[in-house]
Amino acid sequence: MRNYIVCYVIIRKNVRYILDGLRQQVSSSEQKVVVVSVSPQSRASLAAHYGLSSSEVALRLTSFLKNLGVHHVFETGFSRSFSLLESQREFLERFNRKDVDKKALPMLASACPGWICYAEKTHGEFILPYISTTRSPQQMMGSLVKGYFAAQKGVSPQNIYHVTVMPCYDKKLEASRPDFYLSKYETREVDCVITSGEVLKMLEEQNVFLRDVEPAPLDSMFSNVCGEELLSHAGSGSGGYLHHICKHAAKQLFGVEIEELTYKTMKNKDFQEVTLEKDGTVLLQFAAVYGFRNIQNLVQKLKRGKSPYHFVEVMACPSGCLNGGGQLKPSSEQSKKELLQQVEELYGAERTSTPEEDTRVAELYHSWLESVGEEKARLLLHTQYHAVEKNTSGLSIKW
Repeated sequence: MRNYIVCYVIIRKNVRYILDGLRQQVSSSEQKVVVVSVSPQSRASLAAHYGLSSSEVALRLTSFLKNLGVHHVFETGFSRSFSLLESQREFLERFNRKDVDKKALPMLASACPGWICYAEKTHGEFILPYISTTRSPQQMMGSLVKGYFAAQKGVSPQNIYHVTVMPCYDKKLEASRPDFYLSKYETREVDCVITSGEVLKMLEEQNVFLRDVEPAPLDSMFSNVCGEELLSHAGSGSGGYLHHICKHAAKQLFGVEIEELTYKTMKNKDFQEVTLEKDGTVLLQFAAVYGFRNIQNLVQKLKRGKSPYHFVEVMACPSGCLNGGGQLKPSSEQSKKELLQQVEELYGAERTSTPEEDTRVAELYHSWLESVGEEKARLLLHTQYHAVEKNTSGLSIKW
């Protein structure tokens, strides 16, 4: 495995290493195609810092990256459409077998690598059956870039260097999972992960002020874009999984059209419920659970058989992905709360689209994946989890 820049510690400490790595790939004698995929949460974080809109950041960041030698700049709002559609499909399948499979529900969201790492290490075989097998948007994009894109360009996957820009340091760990390594081609689906804050440091290393960068056209192949405006998805800043799955399930299972979801705050703002009732009967009960204290309470309820939920949007960071550990930090004149509110407003200002209406996504299901739910789609759009055995030292053994 060559030139992978996935090392959590090194990347966090040395942004120049990232720049040197990118230049090395661009100037490589192997003539690698360099692709960067940017998350909507990272764009919103940079937008708050520079006083730009999220779409303006996308245009200027595309220009900056291409001036470094990057060939294509995509955005993971596009790949998130696949994550949302697959999550909706998976939820319906689980709901329909809930009477014969006691661990079919609640379905727990799988987009957060911090939560997945905690689940695998701490609760292992008990919790893993509940977790959705649907890939995160980052790894959906990895599959798209090293699969469909490589085939379209006539390039072997190992000759593509794929970088993602993410709001979270744990995304580096996600990219390095063995499940996302293509043994046949000796390459990872995502070769390098850099955070929003590391992008800022890259700009500063180059003495570039993003507001002064001339905008460049967006690459439309894997971007959720309308003209020069990037589109987003409705719901939370963590991807809107609860929003989309709830509306889809209500319609498909019970014929109920939900115009607007009503969120009920529970013990704190990071624990919210959405309930669908009809004639006094609860049909669906969903929750958004953020932060490890709330996650631990959720798991304990599951272990006691007291969880009332059908689906839970689980995120390790309080306030979700917009508040990820890799996002930009507040200035000395601004509090963390004020910055987060600004980032949320910028993220929410993007015009929304529904994944079902994206014709390019629909075309890819048929041309690349052959059909929704078929074996190829399950292989390329889903993943698996592994219980991690706890180390037992001699000191902990009771003789």
